Amino acid sequence: MRYIHFSISMRKNNLVLIKIVAFLSLYMFCSCNSSPVSREARAKKLASGFAFTEGPAADKQGNIYFTDQPNNKIHVWTTRGELKTFLENAGRANGLYFDLNGNLLSCSDMDNQLWSISIADSSYKILAEDYNNMKLNGPNDLWVHPDGGIYFTDPLYVRPYWTRNPEMQQDGEHVYFLSADKKRLQRVTNDLIKPNGITGTPDGKKLYVADIGADKTYVYNILADGSLSEKKLFTSLGSDGMTIDSKGNIYLTGNGVTIFNSSGTQIDHIQIDEPWTANVCFGGSDRKTLYITASTALYSIRMNVKGVY
Repeated sequence: MRYIHFSISMRKNNLVLIKIVAFLSLYMFCSCNSSPVSREARAKKLASGFAFTEGPAADKQGNIYFTDQPNNKIHVWTTRGELKTFLENAGRANGLYFDLNGNLLSCSDMDNQLWSISIADSSYKILAEDYNNMKLNGPNDLWVHPDGGIYFTDPLYVRPYWTRNPEMQQDGEHVYFLSADKKRLQRVTNDLIKPNGITGTPDGKKLYVADIGADKTYVYNILADGSLSEKKLFTSLGSDGMTIDSKGNIYLTGNGVTIFNSSGTQIDHIQIDEPWTANVCFGGSDRKTLYITASTALYSIRMNVKGVY
């Protein structure tokens, strides 16, 4: 009887153990693949009536600067929920990003240039406009490395409002790195079809580049001199703009916002009822709001995670 009792107890214990292991496995799977979007959150339209919105970037306070490229303006959506025009005649600004000193960097493709704009007085200086004595195609999107260097994509999108030469100026569409001292511009890719969205990890070790022409996104290791190595396919989906959150999730745009974990597994999708979703960034005073530029409007949605930038 003791043996029978012991056997039954062992079977019960084993069954309990199996259930516990199954529960923990399911919990770990759900935790790893859980959505960073707040439960029941829906995208909210904040402002509309623009021609085409792009390039959202948050300053240190969480205010969101974004562009209306066809109308040649940069606007700001404040943390108080106010819309203001920051700059007119913005060089047909596209992608935006704040540097380590609080200056607003702008991919101003009217004259193939990368700008640094002072928030204090809206004055600007040109950081880059040519490579190997030839004009850039048209800087599109950018990311600032923790040491202050700037990575930017340089595809060719011929704009109907350009007055400059619409032909391709370089021998292809590439990614470039401008050193922190702004004295050295180097090409860091040469095998992409049309690089567009770009972002990197906060430790400065990895760079994500969307090749929208190939409908793929790649991840690279960043070397000490700014060059890239060990190109790997991150996901078979291209992107216009992109960003990263504090958990390492990557946000790609185009048809709404598609979210991937750091392993390249899709974990959620945010539907935006617009023809095209161009770009995203985190902002707001707590950095837990995702701001989305989509066609003629600016949207936001609350998140469970904070943005990195």
